[in-house]
Order: sequence, then C-alpha cells, then structure tokens
Amino acid sequence: MNAQNPTLALPGQPHVAYVNDQLMVESVRLSDLAREHGTPLFVYSKAAMLSALAAYQRGFVGRNAQICYAMKANSTLAVLQVFAEAGCGFDTVSGGELARVLAAGADPAKVIFSGVGKTRAEMKQALQVGIGCFNVESEAELDVLSDVAVGMGLKAPVSLRVNPNVDAKTHPYISTGLKGNKFGIAHEDALRSYRHAASLPGLQVVGIDCHIGSQITEATPYLDAMDRVLDLVADIEAAGIPIEHIDFGGGLGINYNGDTPPEADALWAQLLAKLDARGYGQRKIMIEPGRSLVGNAGVCLTEVLYLKPGEQKNFCIVDAAMNDLPRPAMYQAFHQIVPVQPRLANVGAADRVYDIVGPVCESGDWIGRDRALQVQAGDTLAVLSAGAYCMSMASNYNTRGRAAEILVDGHHAHLIRQRESAFDTFALEQLV
Repeated sequence: MNAQNPTLALPGQPHVAYVNDQLMVESVRLSDLAREHGTPLFVYSKAAMLSALAAYQRGFVGRNAQICYAMKANSTLAVLQVFAEAGCGFDTVSGGELARVLAAGADPAKVIFSGVGKTRAEMKQALQVGIGCFNVESEAELDVLSDVAVGMGLKAPVSLRVNPNVDAKTHPYISTGLKGNKFGIAHEDALRSYRHAASLPGLQVVGIDCHIGSQITEATPYLDAMDRVLDLVADIEAAGIPIEHIDFGGGLGINYNGDTPPEADALWAQLLAKLDARGYGQRKIMIEPGRSLVGNAGVCLTEVLYLKPGEQKNFCIVDAAMNDLPRPAMYQAFHQIVPVQPRLANVGAADRVYDIVGPVCESGDWIGRDRALQVQAGDTLAVLSAGAYCMSMASNYNTRGRAAEILVDGHHAHLIRQRESAFDTFALEQLV
C-alpha cells in the first residue's frame, strides 16, 4: 500500500479493505472503533450481509423459494433484524432462538424449527406462535409432536429431515449427512417414517428436508444429495403422501484461507438445472444458509497485550480468547489475522513468526498458529471472517464478559451489543 495504491481489498471480504493504510469496514475506520469501544470487539458489515443474500436471491429469480437464515451462525438481534427486513425466514434450533428471532421482528410463518432434541415445551411454544414447519429428525419425535399438537387442538406442519449418507467433505464435527451422524432419519427408513407421520392425528406432512454439513466448498455433494432426496420424493408421493416443499438445507462454505466455494447463484444454477431435469422445477424450495450470509461480514478486533519470545515458539498474547473466538480451539479452524494499522516504519524489516494466543488458562486457547507479523504491544489486530460461529458460540469461561458488537452501515457504526461486565456474568447467581 502506498500513495499510488491507496486501497487494498482483502480476499473473501469485499467490504473490508485497507484505505490509505487504515483497515476499514465499509466507510468506518476500525482503529476508531477500537479506541471508542475497546477490545475484543466484533464489527459487522451490513452491506456484506445483504450482498451475500443477494447472490441467493439472484439464483432464485422466478422460482417459488424461501430463504431461511440459519441463525445459529450469528443470532445477535440486529443481525436477525437485517435479514428479517430483507424478507428472510429463519431456521431455529431451540426455544431460545425462536424467542430471539421473534423479538427481532421475524414472521413466525417463515420460521422452521430444526434439531434432534426438541422438548415438549419448545414444541408447544412453536405451535402457539404458528411457525411454518417443524423439521423432525426421528420417529420418536413424530410421536411426541403429534401428542403435543393433539393436546392443543392443532396439527403441526412437519418435514422429515432425511440423512442421505452423502459425504460433504468437511470437518467431521460439522458433517451432518453421513450414517454415523446423529442427525436425521436414515434414507432407507424414510418412506416408513413418512407413512407413520401421515397416520398420526396431530401432524400434517408438508415437506422433506436434507442437510449434509457445513463449510462445504464444492457442488458435487449437493448434487448427489439432491438426487437421493428427489428419489425419495417420488417414492413418498407414490405412496399417496404429497410433498409441498423440498428443503435442501444450507452449508455453503466461505473463503477463510484460499477456499474456493462456488458462488451461491452459480451453485443454485446447477441445482435448479437438475431439479428441472427431474421434473420438480415448480416445487417450492426452501434453503437454510447461515455461514455464507454472515461469515465474511464480520471481523474481531483484538489488542496485542504482550510479545513473549521462546525457544520453540514466539507468542503474541492478545485480549481475545477462545471464549470469544471458539472456532480455532473447537475445529482447529483458520482465520486470517492482519494489523488494523500496518507498521509502515518497519517496511523491509523481517516479520517474526508468532502463535497468536489469548489469556484463557487453556493450552487450546489460540487464535492463529505460525503467523508472520510485524507487531508490538498495544497494536490492534483484526481476525477476519469472524461473523459466523464466533459470537453465537461465545462463553463466559474464566468469568470473561462477552465482547461488544458493532453493525456498520456505510459511514455509520451502531453499537448493537454492549460489552458484558464481570457483574453481568454472575447477575443471575445468588449466595446460599
């Protein structure tokens, strides 16, 4: 970066760029946000979220399709508000998520409820507000849901999540469509389960659902899963059970470290061509994208506390930790880490290789390994691609308050979550 090249966009994050050696989100300087709000600090780009959503919307032009944001990726109220105002439905997996998304202004008729362990109380809650569909994951759940609905004098709209035994070729912890996974009903058991669902007095079969994993970076697993699901639709309808919608789940990956997932509109051009070829092009389609809508919309700012050289490793100790950014500790995940203000005075100096670690008392508390940086204590670093599965999985481990959050919209930066104090972390507890 120099006077002849004042702007440098970062790969995978089109709304995050260096402008005159200042890292910006849209038109806001991250260094200013760190000074005003402190660190760790999550910053999200509204434009990036809407741009990612627009790729799906382009892919579905002229189709009967409903996009349900998988809110487990990032469930902050203002993020949900962005997608609700853009017309999205929502994929929820708990009663808490349902309450949260309704508080953000969602239309309950566009909400689906997934997950393997729904309780009777959650089922009742969802039926009371009139959600669009339950994605059911076992025959035992069918029986319980029917019983709850009958007791309320209602019929629960259901879609069965079918496990197609397709390898999504992703991390085993986020693979969901294989026989060894806990999710869904086995492909070979699906027809029997649909017959059972259709026989229960409290249920109304409305669809079929499939989800094979997360951070998927190629089209082939989706195409294979679609074939298996459409084979089932034909068998189920031949048995006299109509299927109103086909839900193909989510899971499309993002660029963390040179990953090359297909663009959403390009992926769906392939999938819709197959759907048309199989004669289902006019069927209602539902999808559940999460990470691909928010992952590259977010960064986490963190201050360098200490540099600790060692015989085998050099450590850059920062104030963000595994409770703020769980993905590296949980999945050995990679996030790009860059300085908010590069040290121009040291241009030409050799970088030093660091493990970037947090203050939590665990050896697994690391943010990045073997990163070459020119950095000093007091500098601010930006952990990129931090919009998904970071704040939504954050904890108070070591009695650390969760970070503040900012939503950037052009030149405006809105505080959408205040930083938790130590008192906040134990406010609901009491001494004996």
